[in-house]
Amino acid sequence: MGFEELLDQVGGFGPFQLRNVALLALPRVLLPMHFLLPIFLAAVPTHRCALPGTPANFSHQDAWLEAHLPREPDGTLSSCLRFAHPQALPNITLSGEGQSPGELEDEPSTVPCSQGWEYDRSEFSSTIATEWDLVCEQKGLNRATSTFFFAGVLVGAVVFGYLSDRFGRRRLLLVAYISALVLGLVSAASVSYVMFAITRTLTGLALAGFTIIVMPLELEWLDVEHRTVAGVLSGTFWTGGVMLLALVGYLIRDWRWLLLAVTLPCALGILSLWWVPESARWLLTQGHVEEAHRYLLRCARLNGRPVGEDGLSREALSKVAAGERAVRKPSYLDLFRTPRLRHISLCCMVVWFGVNFSYYGLSLDVSGLGLNVYQTQLLFGAAELPSKLLVYLSVRRAGRRLTQAGSLLGAALALGVRLLVSSEMKSWSTALAVMGKGFSEAAFTTAYLFTSELYPTVLRQTGMGLTALVGRLGGSLAPLAALLDGVWLSLPKLAYGGIALLAACTALLLPETRQAQLPETIQDVERKSAPFGLQEEEMPMKLVQN
Repeated sequence: MGFEELLDQVGGFGPFQLRNVALLALPRVLLPMHFLLPIFLAAVPTHRCALPGTPANFSHQDAWLEAHLPREPDGTLSSCLRFAHPQALPNITLSGEGQSPGELEDEPSTVPCSQGWEYDRSEFSSTIATEWDLVCEQKGLNRATSTFFFAGVLVGAVVFGYLSDRFGRRRLLLVAYISALVLGLVSAASVSYVMFAITRTLTGLALAGFTIIVMPLELEWLDVEHRTVAGVLSGTFWTGGVMLLALVGYLIRDWRWLLLAVTLPCALGILSLWWVPESARWLLTQGHVEEAHRYLLRCARLNGRPVGEDGLSREALSKVAAGERAVRKPSYLDLFRTPRLRHISLCCMVVWFGVNFSYYGLSLDVSGLGLNVYQTQLLFGAAELPSKLLVYLSVRRAGRRLTQAGSLLGAALALGVRLLVSSEMKSWSTALAVMGKGFSEAAFTTAYLFTSELYPTVLRQTGMGLTALVGRLGGSLAPLAALLDGVWLSLPKLAYGGIALLAACTALLLPETRQAQLPETIQDVERKSAPFGLQEEEMPMKLVQN
Protein backbone atom coordinates (compact mmCIF):
# COMPACT_ATOMS: atom_id res chain seq x y z
CA MET A 1 0.00 0.00 0.00
CA GLY A 2 1.26 3.46 -0.90
CA PHE A 3 0.47 6.77 0.74
CA GLU A 4 -2.07 7.66 -1.97
CA GLU A 5 -4.23 4.72 -0.86
CA LEU A 6 -3.99 5.90 2.76
CA LEU A 7 -5.00 9.38 1.68
CA ASP A 8 -8.03 7.98 -0.17
CA GLN A 9 -9.24 6.47 3.12
CA VAL A 10 -9.03 9.70 5.12
CA GLY A 11 -9.98 12.09 2.30
CA GLY A 12 -7.63 13.72 -0.15
CA PHE A 13 -9.56 16.98 -0.29
CA GLY A 14 -11.95 18.32 2.32
CA PRO A 15 -12.23 20.62 5.34
CA PHE A 16 -8.87 19.38 6.64
CA GLN A 17 -7.03 20.38 3.46
CA LEU A 18 -8.96 23.66 3.10
CA ARG A 19 -8.06 24.63 6.66
CA ASN A 20 -4.45 23.79 5.90
CA VAL A 21 -4.48 26.04 2.82
CA ALA A 22 -6.05 28.87 4.85
CA LEU A 23 -3.52 28.55 7.68
CA LEU A 24 -0.65 28.67 5.21
CA ALA A 25 -2.06 31.71 3.42
CA LEU A 26 -0.23 34.16 5.71
CA PRO A 27 3.32 33.34 4.56
CA ARG A 28 2.15 33.57 0.95
CA VAL A 29 0.82 37.08 1.59
CA LEU A 30 3.94 38.17 3.48
CA LEU A 31 6.45 36.92 0.90
CA PRO A 32 5.63 39.40 -1.91
CA MET A 33 5.37 42.21 0.63
CA HIS A 34 8.98 41.57 1.63
CA PHE A 35 10.31 40.61 -1.80
CA LEU A 36 8.87 43.71 -3.51
CA LEU A 37 9.38 46.01 -0.53
CA PRO A 38 12.36 47.81 -2.17
CA ILE A 39 9.88 49.47 -4.55
CA PHE A 40 8.89 51.67 -1.60
CA LEU A 41 11.66 51.04 0.93
CA ALA A 42 14.47 52.00 -1.45
CA ALA A 43 12.58 54.47 -3.62
CA VAL A 44 14.64 57.43 -4.82
CA PRO A 45 12.57 60.63 -4.80
CA THR A 46 13.43 63.67 -6.87
CA HIS A 47 16.55 65.27 -5.40
CA ARG A 48 19.16 67.95 -5.99
CA CYS A 49 22.29 69.22 -4.32
CA ALA A 50 21.76 71.00 -1.01
CA LEU A 51 22.40 74.70 -1.60
CA PRO A 52 23.21 76.54 1.65
CA GLY A 53 22.19 80.16 1.76
CA THR A 54 19.01 79.82 -0.27
CA PRO A 55 16.71 82.75 0.70
CA ALA A 56 13.63 81.50 2.54
CA ASN A 57 11.22 83.58 0.46
CA PHE A 58 13.23 84.01 -2.71
CA SER A 59 10.84 85.13 -5.43
CA HIS A 60 12.89 83.75 -8.29
CA GLN A 61 13.29 80.11 -7.14
CA ASP A 62 13.72 78.71 -10.66
CA ALA A 63 16.35 81.32 -11.48
CA TRP A 64 18.19 80.56 -8.26
CA LEU A 65 18.39 76.87 -9.13
CA GLU A 66 19.35 77.70 -12.70
CA ALA A 67 22.30 79.70 -11.39
CA HIS A 68 23.56 76.90 -9.16
CA LEU A 69 22.67 73.66 -10.98
CA PRO A 70 23.67 72.53 -14.50
CA ARG A 71 21.18 70.94 -16.84
CA GLU A 72 21.20 67.36 -18.07
CA PRO A 73 21.01 66.56 -21.82
CA ASP A 74 17.25 66.05 -21.48
CA GLY A 75 16.86 69.57 -20.12
CA THR A 76 16.23 68.73 -16.46
CA LEU A 77 18.32 70.16 -13.64
CA SER A 78 21.11 67.87 -12.48
CA SER A 79 20.50 65.75 -9.40
CA CYS A 80 24.15 65.00 -8.74
CA LEU A 81 26.20 68.05 -9.75
CA ARG A 82 26.33 71.76 -8.98
CA PHE A 83 28.32 74.61 -10.43
CA ALA A 84 31.61 75.25 -8.70
CA HIS A 85 30.65 78.97 -8.76
CA PRO A 86 27.14 80.41 -9.09
CA GLN A 87 26.37 81.52 -12.63
CA ALA A 88 25.43 85.17 -13.17
CA LEU A 89 21.97 85.56 -14.67
CA PRO A 90 20.34 88.72 -16.09
CA ASN A 91 18.55 90.89 -13.51
CA ILE A 92 19.40 88.48 -10.68
CA THR A 93 21.77 89.28 -7.84
CA LEU A 94 23.38 86.16 -6.39
CA SER A 95 24.98 85.73 -3.02
CA GLY A 96 28.25 83.87 -2.72
CA GLU A 97 31.27 83.96 -4.95
CA GLY A 98 31.00 85.80 -8.21
CA GLN A 99 32.70 85.25 -11.54
CA SER A 100 34.73 87.46 -13.79
CA PRO A 101 33.51 88.09 -17.33
CA GLY A 102 36.30 85.89 -18.62
CA GLU A 103 35.07 82.93 -16.65
CA LEU A 104 31.59 83.24 -18.16
CA GLU A 105 32.94 82.66 -21.61
CA ASP A 106 34.37 79.26 -20.68
CA GLU A 107 32.40 76.10 -19.97
CA PRO A 108 31.43 76.45 -16.28
CA SER A 109 33.00 73.81 -14.04
CA THR A 110 30.82 71.48 -11.97
CA VAL A 111 31.46 69.60 -8.75
CA PRO A 112 29.65 66.78 -6.89
CA CYS A 113 27.17 67.58 -4.13
CA SER A 114 29.60 67.96 -1.26
CA GLN A 115 27.00 69.17 1.26
CA GLY A 116 24.38 66.50 0.75
CA TRP A 117 21.05 66.55 -1.06
CA GLU A 118 17.59 67.98 -0.69
CA TYR A 119 14.75 65.53 -1.41
CA ASP A 120 11.18 65.92 -2.56
CA ARG A 121 9.18 64.65 0.45
CA SER A 122 5.76 64.85 -1.20
CA GLU A 123 5.62 61.13 -2.09
CA PHE A 124 7.89 59.53 0.54
CA SER A 125 8.64 61.01 3.93
CA SER A 126 11.63 58.71 4.35
CA THR A 127 13.36 55.90 2.45
CA ILE A 128 16.75 54.28 2.88
CA ALA A 129 17.94 56.42 -0.04
CA THR A 130 17.08 59.63 1.80
CA GLU A 131 18.22 58.23 5.15
CA TRP A 132 21.77 57.45 4.02
CA ASP A 133 22.02 59.48 0.78
CA LEU A 134 22.13 56.42 -1.49
CA VAL A 135 22.00 58.46 -4.68
CA CYS A 136 24.35 59.51 -7.46
CA GLU A 137 27.72 57.83 -6.85
CA GLN A 138 26.11 55.73 -4.10
CA LYS A 139 23.08 54.57 -6.10
CA GLY A 140 24.69 51.16 -6.59
CA LEU A 141 24.46 50.59 -2.84
CA ASN A 142 20.73 51.26 -3.02
CA ARG A 143 20.28 48.62 -5.73
CA ALA A 144 22.58 46.29 -3.81
CA THR A 145 20.15 46.05 -0.88
CA SER A 146 17.83 43.95 -3.07
CA THR A 147 20.77 41.83 -4.20
CA PHE A 148 21.87 41.26 -0.59
CA PHE A 149 18.31 40.30 0.35
CA PHE A 150 17.96 37.77 -2.46
CA ALA A 151 21.43 36.43 -1.72
CA GLY A 152 20.11 35.65 1.76
CA VAL A 153 17.07 33.95 0.21
CA LEU A 154 19.45 31.99 -2.01
CA VAL A 155 21.42 30.64 0.96
CA GLY A 156 18.26 30.08 2.98
CA ALA A 157 16.75 27.97 0.21
CA VAL A 158 19.63 25.52 0.56
CA VAL A 159 19.54 25.52 4.35
CA PHE A 160 15.78 25.17 4.77
CA GLY A 161 15.39 22.74 1.88
CA TYR A 162 17.92 20.36 3.39
CA LEU A 163 16.92 20.76 7.05
CA SER A 164 13.17 20.42 6.41
CA ASP A 165 13.79 17.07 4.71
CA ARG A 166 15.82 16.02 7.73
CA PHE A 167 13.82 17.47 10.63
CA GLY A 168 10.33 18.11 9.25
CA ARG A 169 8.37 20.82 7.48
CA ARG A 170 6.40 22.17 10.45
CA ARG A 171 9.37 22.55 12.78
CA LEU A 172 11.42 24.46 10.23
CA LEU A 173 8.45 26.67 9.36
CA LEU A 174 8.38 27.73 13.01
CA VAL A 175 12.09 28.57 12.82
CA ALA A 176 11.42 30.65 9.70
CA TYR A 177 8.60 32.60 11.37
CA ILE A 178 10.59 33.42 14.51
CA SER A 179 13.74 34.33 12.59
CA ALA A 180 11.86 36.58 10.15
CA LEU A 181 10.08 38.36 13.00
CA VAL A 182 13.21 39.03 15.07
CA LEU A 183 15.40 40.03 12.13
CA GLY A 184 12.70 42.24 10.64
CA LEU A 185 12.39 44.17 13.92
CA VAL A 186 16.15 44.59 14.16
CA SER A 187 16.31 45.69 10.53
CA ALA A 188 13.70 48.41 11.15
CA ALA A 189 15.88 49.73 13.98
CA SER A 190 19.04 49.91 11.85
CA VAL A 191 21.31 52.86 12.62
CA SER A 192 23.58 52.49 9.59
CA TYR A 193 23.50 51.19 6.05
CA VAL A 194 25.84 48.31 6.93
CA MET A 195 23.56 47.19 9.77
CA PHE A 196 20.54 47.40 7.48
CA ALA A 197 22.23 45.44 4.68
CA ILE A 198 23.29 42.65 7.07
CA THR A 199 19.91 42.31 8.78
CA ARG A 200 18.01 42.38 5.48
CA THR A 201 20.28 39.66 4.12
CA LEU A 202 19.54 37.51 7.17
CA THR A 203 15.83 38.30 6.87
CA GLY A 204 15.95 37.00 3.31
CA LEU A 205 17.56 33.82 4.60
CA ALA A 206 14.72 33.35 7.11
CA LEU A 207 11.97 34.08 4.58
CA ALA A 208 13.41 31.43 2.26
CA GLY A 209 11.80 28.92 4.59
CA PHE A 210 8.38 30.16 3.48
CA THR A 211 9.21 29.79 -0.21
CA ILE A 212 10.08 26.10 -0.14
CA ILE A 213 8.15 24.68 2.83
CA VAL A 214 4.61 25.97 2.32
CA MET A 215 3.85 24.50 -1.12
CA PRO A 216 5.08 20.94 -0.37
CA LEU A 217 3.36 21.04 3.04
CA GLU A 218 0.09 21.68 1.22
CA LEU A 219 0.63 19.27 -1.69
CA GLU A 220 1.64 16.32 0.48
CA TRP A 221 -1.85 16.30 2.05
CA LEU A 222 -3.71 16.60 -1.26
CA ASP A 223 -4.91 13.99 -3.73
CA VAL A 224 -3.95 14.22 -7.39
CA GLU A 225 -7.08 15.79 -8.86
CA HIS A 226 -7.16 18.70 -6.39
CA ARG A 227 -3.48 19.66 -6.43
CA THR A 228 -4.01 22.13 -9.26
CA VAL A 229 -6.98 23.83 -7.59
CA ALA A 230 -5.15 24.22 -4.29
CA GLY A 231 -1.94 25.35 -6.01
CA VAL A 232 -3.66 28.11 -7.96
CA LEU A 233 -5.79 29.10 -4.95
CA SER A 234 -2.66 29.41 -2.85
CA GLY A 235 -1.06 31.49 -5.59
CA THR A 236 -3.86 34.05 -5.33
CA PHE A 237 -2.62 34.84 -1.82
CA TRP A 238 0.67 35.99 -3.36
CA THR A 239 -1.28 38.31 -5.65
CA GLY A 240 -3.20 39.57 -2.63
CA GLY A 241 0.12 40.38 -0.99
CA VAL A 242 1.30 42.30 -4.07
CA MET A 243 -1.85 44.45 -4.06
CA LEU A 244 -1.83 44.83 -0.28
CA LEU A 245 1.73 46.16 -0.46
CA ALA A 246 0.49 49.00 -2.70
CA LEU A 247 -2.10 49.93 -0.08
CA VAL A 248 0.25 49.65 2.89
CA GLY A 249 2.95 51.59 1.03
CA TYR A 250 0.44 54.33 0.22
CA LEU A 251 -0.68 54.62 3.86
CA ILE A 252 2.80 54.38 5.43
CA ARG A 253 5.39 56.67 3.85
CA ASP A 254 8.22 56.14 6.36
CA TRP A 255 10.45 53.16 5.60
CA ARG A 256 10.93 52.06 9.23
CA TRP A 257 7.21 51.91 9.99
CA LEU A 258 6.56 50.26 6.64
CA LEU A 259 9.08 47.54 7.43
CA LEU A 260 7.44 47.00 10.83
CA ALA A 261 4.01 46.74 9.18
CA VAL A 262 5.07 43.86 6.93
CA THR A 263 7.05 42.09 9.68
CA LEU A 264 4.73 42.03 12.72
CA PRO A 265 2.17 39.63 11.12
CA CYS A 266 4.80 36.89 11.55
CA ALA A 267 3.66 36.78 15.20
CA LEU A 268 0.23 35.62 14.01
CA GLY A 269 1.94 32.98 11.89
CA ILE A 270 3.71 31.58 14.94
CA LEU A 271 0.36 31.18 16.70
CA SER A 272 -1.26 29.59 13.63
CA LEU A 273 1.27 26.75 13.60
CA TRP A 274 -0.60 25.19 16.52
CA TRP A 275 -3.19 24.00 13.98
CA VAL A 276 -0.87 23.30 11.01
CA PRO A 277 -0.26 19.52 10.61
CA GLU A 278 3.08 17.98 9.85
CA SER A 279 3.28 16.14 6.53
CA ALA A 280 2.17 12.55 7.08
CA ARG A 281 4.09 11.60 3.94
CA TRP A 282 7.30 12.91 5.47
CA LEU A 283 6.58 11.27 8.85
CA LEU A 284 6.20 7.87 7.20
CA THR A 285 9.39 8.26 5.17
CA GLN A 286 11.15 8.93 8.47
CA GLY A 287 9.49 5.98 10.23
CA HIS A 288 7.37 8.08 12.64
CA VAL A 289 4.35 5.79 12.36
CA GLU A 290 2.51 6.81 15.55
CA GLU A 291 2.61 10.52 14.79
CA ALA A 292 1.54 9.92 11.19
CA HIS A 293 -1.32 7.77 12.49
CA ARG A 294 -2.57 10.61 14.73
CA TYR A 295 -2.53 13.15 11.89
CA LEU A 296 -4.29 10.76 9.50
CA LEU A 297 -7.05 10.10 12.07
CA ARG A 298 -7.45 13.86 12.57
CA CYS A 299 -7.73 14.30 8.80
CA ALA A 300 -10.38 11.57 8.61
CA ARG A 301 -12.44 13.14 11.42
CA LEU A 302 -12.43 16.64 9.89
CA ASN A 303 -13.26 15.25 6.44
CA GLY A 304 -16.13 13.19 7.83
CA ARG A 305 -14.67 9.85 6.78
CA PRO A 306 -15.89 6.82 8.82
CA VAL A 307 -12.46 5.66 9.92
CA GLY A 308 -12.24 4.37 13.49
CA GLU A 309 -9.21 4.11 15.72
CA ASP A 310 -8.36 0.79 14.10
CA GLY A 311 -9.57 1.78 10.66
CA LEU A 312 -6.05 2.81 9.71
CA SER A 313 -4.06 -0.26 10.54
CA ARG A 314 -0.74 0.49 12.15
CA GLU A 315 0.57 -2.56 10.32
CA ALA A 316 -0.32 -0.96 6.99
CA LEU A 317 1.37 2.28 8.03
CA SER A 318 4.39 0.35 9.22
CA LYS A 319 4.70 -1.35 5.84
CA VAL A 320 4.61 1.99 4.06
CA ALA A 321 7.20 3.37 6.47
CA ALA A 322 9.36 0.24 6.31
CA GLY A 323 9.88 0.69 2.60
CA GLU A 324 11.35 4.12 3.27
CA ARG A 325 13.55 3.42 6.30
CA ALA A 326 16.25 1.91 4.11
CA VAL A 327 16.47 5.11 2.10
CA ARG A 328 19.50 7.21 2.99
CA LYS A 329 19.10 10.68 4.41
CA PRO A 330 18.63 13.20 1.58
CA SER A 331 21.63 14.90 0.07
CA TYR A 332 21.94 17.45 -2.73
CA LEU A 333 24.19 14.95 -4.49
CA ASP A 334 21.21 12.59 -4.68
CA LEU A 335 19.62 15.01 -7.12
CA PHE A 336 22.40 14.25 -9.63
CA ARG A 337 23.26 10.57 -8.99
CA THR A 338 20.66 9.07 -11.33
CA PRO A 339 20.00 10.01 -14.99
CA ARG A 340 16.36 11.12 -14.89
CA LEU A 341 16.68 13.00 -11.63
CA ARG A 342 19.83 14.69 -12.91
CA HIS A 343 18.02 15.73 -16.10
CA ILE A 344 15.08 17.11 -14.08
CA SER A 345 17.36 19.01 -11.68
CA LEU A 346 19.44 20.69 -14.39
CA CYS A 347 16.39 21.76 -16.39
CA CYS A 348 14.57 23.03 -13.30
CA MET A 349 17.61 25.12 -12.35
CA VAL A 350 17.54 26.90 -15.72
CA VAL A 351 13.76 27.38 -15.59
CA TRP A 352 13.79 28.79 -12.06
CA PHE A 353 16.63 31.18 -12.89
CA GLY A 354 14.68 32.50 -15.87
CA VAL A 355 11.40 32.74 -13.96
CA ASN A 356 12.93 34.74 -11.09
CA PHE A 357 15.17 36.91 -13.26
CA SER A 358 12.33 38.03 -15.53
CA TYR A 359 9.71 38.32 -12.76
CA TYR A 360 11.74 40.56 -10.47
CA GLY A 361 13.18 42.48 -13.39
CA LEU A 362 9.63 43.40 -14.41
CA SER A 363 8.30 43.85 -10.86
CA LEU A 364 11.00 46.18 -9.57
CA ASP A 365 10.93 48.41 -12.66
CA VAL A 366 7.94 50.67 -11.97
CA SER A 367 9.27 53.76 -13.74
CA GLY A 368 8.52 55.17 -17.18
CA LEU A 369 4.88 54.00 -17.30
CA GLY A 370 3.19 57.37 -16.80
CA LEU A 371 1.80 56.33 -13.38
CA ASN A 372 2.96 56.92 -9.83
CA VAL A 373 4.56 54.08 -7.91
CA TYR A 374 1.38 53.19 -5.98
CA GLN A 375 -0.80 53.02 -9.10
CA THR A 376 1.81 50.93 -10.91
CA GLN A 377 2.12 48.47 -8.04
CA LEU A 378 -1.65 48.11 -7.78
CA LEU A 379 -1.94 47.62 -11.53
CA PHE A 380 0.81 45.00 -11.54
CA GLY A 381 -0.96 43.16 -8.72
CA ALA A 382 -4.29 43.27 -10.53
CA ALA A 383 -2.61 41.89 -13.66
CA GLU A 384 -1.69 38.76 -11.73
CA LEU A 385 -5.31 37.80 -11.03
CA PRO A 386 -6.25 36.78 -14.60
CA SER A 387 -2.91 34.97 -14.85
CA LYS A 388 -4.07 32.66 -12.03
CA LEU A 389 -7.16 31.74 -14.02
CA LEU A 390 -4.99 31.20 -17.08
CA VAL A 391 -2.74 28.85 -15.12
CA TYR A 392 -5.69 26.94 -13.64
CA LEU A 393 -7.23 26.30 -17.05
CA SER A 394 -3.95 25.68 -18.86
CA VAL A 395 -2.34 23.18 -16.47
CA ARG A 396 -5.49 21.06 -16.56
CA ARG A 397 -5.85 21.11 -20.33
CA ALA A 398 -2.45 21.72 -21.86
CA GLY A 399 -0.41 20.33 -18.97
CA ARG A 400 2.29 21.72 -16.70
CA ARG A 401 5.12 21.63 -19.24
CA LEU A 402 3.41 23.59 -22.00
CA THR A 403 1.97 26.07 -19.49
CA GLN A 404 5.43 26.70 -18.08
CA ALA A 405 7.00 27.17 -21.49
CA GLY A 406 4.12 29.24 -22.86
CA SER A 407 4.02 31.67 -19.95
CA LEU A 408 7.77 32.26 -20.13
CA LEU A 409 7.51 32.77 -23.90
CA GLY A 410 4.70 35.28 -23.36
CA ALA A 411 6.83 37.26 -20.90
CA ALA A 412 9.77 37.23 -23.34
CA LEU A 413 7.59 38.45 -26.24
CA ALA A 414 6.07 41.25 -24.13
CA LEU A 415 9.54 42.45 -23.19
CA GLY A 416 10.75 42.17 -26.77
CA VAL A 417 7.86 44.11 -28.28
CA ARG A 418 8.21 46.77 -25.59
CA LEU A 419 11.72 47.44 -26.89
CA LEU A 420 10.21 48.44 -30.24
CA VAL A 421 7.74 50.91 -28.71
CA SER A 422 8.93 54.51 -28.51
CA SER A 423 9.12 56.22 -25.13
CA GLU A 424 6.37 58.66 -26.16
CA MET A 425 3.81 55.83 -26.45
CA LYS A 426 3.18 55.55 -22.71
CA SER A 427 -0.11 53.64 -23.02
CA TRP A 428 1.39 50.93 -25.23
CA SER A 429 4.44 50.62 -22.99
CA THR A 430 2.20 50.30 -19.93
CA ALA A 431 0.00 47.66 -21.58
CA LEU A 432 3.02 45.57 -22.60
CA ALA A 433 4.56 45.88 -19.13
CA VAL A 434 1.30 44.69 -17.55
CA MET A 435 1.08 41.78 -20.01
CA GLY A 436 4.67 40.81 -19.28
CA LYS A 437 3.99 40.98 -15.54
CA GLY A 438 0.94 38.73 -15.93
CA PHE A 439 2.84 36.13 -17.96
CA SER A 440 5.80 36.19 -15.56
CA GLU A 441 3.45 35.63 -12.62
CA ALA A 442 1.84 32.71 -14.48
CA ALA A 443 5.32 31.25 -14.96
CA PHE A 444 6.06 31.67 -11.25
CA THR A 445 2.80 30.00 -10.17
CA THR A 446 3.35 27.08 -12.53
CA ALA A 447 6.98 26.64 -11.46
CA TYR A 448 6.06 25.97 -7.83
CA LEU A 449 3.37 23.45 -8.75
CA PHE A 450 5.41 21.78 -11.52
CA THR A 451 8.63 21.42 -9.55
CA SER A 452 6.86 20.04 -6.47
CA GLU A 453 5.37 17.29 -8.64
CA LEU A 454 8.64 16.38 -10.37
CA TYR A 455 10.64 15.48 -7.25
CA PRO A 456 9.97 12.41 -5.05
CA THR A 457 8.80 12.86 -1.45
CA VAL A 458 12.18 11.87 0.01
CA LEU A 459 13.92 14.61 -1.99
CA ARG A 460 11.11 17.09 -2.59
CA GLN A 461 12.29 19.72 -0.13
CA THR A 462 15.91 19.22 -1.14
CA GLY A 463 15.01 19.61 -4.81
CA MET A 464 12.87 22.66 -4.10
CA GLY A 465 15.76 24.08 -2.10
CA LEU A 466 18.20 23.65 -4.97
CA THR A 467 15.91 25.15 -7.59
CA ALA A 468 14.93 27.99 -5.26
CA LEU A 469 18.64 28.64 -4.69
CA VAL A 470 19.27 29.07 -8.41
CA GLY A 471 16.05 31.01 -8.76
CA ARG A 472 17.04 33.45 -6.05
CA LEU A 473 20.36 33.87 -7.80
CA GLY A 474 18.32 35.14 -10.73
CA GLY A 475 16.30 37.32 -8.39
CA SER A 476 19.44 38.79 -6.83
CA LEU A 477 20.94 39.62 -10.25
CA ALA A 478 17.75 41.25 -11.58
CA PRO A 479 18.19 44.56 -9.67
CA LEU A 480 21.84 44.75 -10.73
CA ALA A 481 20.90 44.07 -14.36
CA ALA A 482 18.90 47.30 -14.23
CA LEU A 483 22.21 49.16 -13.93
CA LEU A 484 23.03 48.04 -17.50
CA ASP A 485 20.92 50.94 -18.75
CA GLY A 486 24.09 52.99 -18.31
CA VAL A 487 25.60 50.97 -21.17
CA TRP A 488 22.48 50.93 -23.35
CA LEU A 489 19.03 52.03 -22.23
CA SER A 490 17.28 48.91 -23.60
CA LEU A 491 19.89 46.38 -22.43
CA PRO A 492 18.13 45.44 -19.14
CA LYS A 493 14.85 44.58 -20.93
CA LEU A 494 16.79 42.64 -23.57
CA ALA A 495 18.50 40.63 -20.83
CA TYR A 496 15.21 39.89 -19.03
CA GLY A 497 13.50 38.80 -22.25
CA GLY A 498 16.43 36.73 -23.52
CA ILE A 499 16.74 34.75 -20.28
CA ALA A 500 12.97 34.16 -20.20
CA LEU A 501 13.13 32.79 -23.77
CA LEU A 502 15.97 30.42 -22.82
CA ALA A 503 13.99 29.18 -19.81
CA ALA A 504 10.91 28.61 -22.00
CA CYS A 505 12.89 26.35 -24.34
CA THR A 506 14.37 24.45 -21.39
CA ALA A 507 10.93 23.84 -19.85
CA LEU A 508 9.99 21.79 -22.92
CA LEU A 509 12.67 19.26 -21.94
CA LEU A 510 10.94 18.38 -18.65
CA PRO A 511 8.52 15.43 -18.29
CA GLU A 512 4.79 16.10 -17.98
CA THR A 513 3.21 15.51 -14.53
CA ARG A 514 -0.47 16.13 -15.31
CA GLN A 515 -2.67 13.29 -13.98
CA ALA A 516 0.32 11.63 -12.27
CA GLN A 517 0.47 10.86 -8.57
CA LEU A 518 3.36 12.26 -6.59
CA PRO A 519 6.47 10.03 -6.74
CA GLU A 520 7.57 8.88 -3.29
CA THR A 521 11.05 7.45 -3.94
CA ILE A 522 13.92 8.00 -6.35
CA GLN A 523 13.05 4.66 -7.92
CA ASP A 524 9.57 5.97 -8.78
CA VAL A 525 11.18 8.73 -10.83
CA GLU A 526 13.81 6.53 -12.50
CA ARG A 527 11.30 3.85 -13.55
CA LYS A 528 9.77 6.28 -16.01
CA SER A 529 11.34 5.02 -19.20
CA ALA A 530 9.85 7.79 -21.38
CA PRO A 531 11.90 10.95 -20.98
CA PHE A 532 9.30 13.46 -22.10
CA GLY A 533 5.97 12.07 -20.93
CA LEU A 534 5.64 9.38 -23.64
CA GLN A 535 4.73 5.73 -23.10
CA GLU A 536 2.44 6.59 -20.20
CA GLU A 537 1.44 2.96 -19.82
CA GLU A 538 4.92 2.26 -18.45
CA MET A 539 4.75 4.91 -15.74
CA PRO A 540 4.84 3.35 -12.26
CA MET A 541 2.64 6.03 -10.72
CA LYS A 542 -1.07 5.41 -11.08
CA LEU A 543 -2.75 7.80 -13.50
CA VAL A 544 -6.18 9.19 -12.84
CA GLN A 545 -8.66 10.99 -15.05
CA ASN A 546 -9.63 14.61 -14.53
